[in-house]
Amino acid sequence: MADLDRVRTWGEALIGLHLDATWSFAFDNAKRRAGACHYQSKRITVSRYLAARFGDDEIHQVLLHEVAHALAGHAAAHGQEWKRIARELGYVGGTTHTGETAVELAPWIGQCPSGHIAYRHRRPQRAMSCAKCSRSFDRRYLLAWTRREITAADRMAATLPR
Repeated sequence: MADLDRVRTWGEALIGLHLDATWSFAFDNAKRRAGACHYQSKRITVSRYLAARFGDDEIHQVLLHEVAHALAGHAAAHGQEWKRIARELGYVGGTTHTGETAVELAPWIGQCPSGHIAYRHRRPQRAMSCAKCSRSFDRRYLLAWTRREITAADRMAATLPR
């Protein structure tokens, strides 16, 4: 588990090393993505919830990923130019985060007839079937959604080391 003060220090150091002084670092409240590069505000952000549960190496890779976006520019997306820059920085991951998300903070819980559970951070707008039971929509595996209350204590607990 990465210490948030240390993550901020690393983020600011990487920005200082590779970007100009107009760029800054901050934490955000994302629960599904690990980091983001905000081109217009020239800010790199990292999820406080996911940073608190990632290891040091994993969060360092997230920071390198986002700095590569800043260097490559918005139009590069996850294309060849971004990949080249990311490799030069020492990034060894893929184009998207595939690790855990903050499911304990997801207010919507769906259960399929087979008992599988799905989590959503926003209210589902249409009928959905269980992805574990069927690769395409299938009414036999329709998810039944319920809402749970997420308290301030739940949010605070999500940022504490496990």
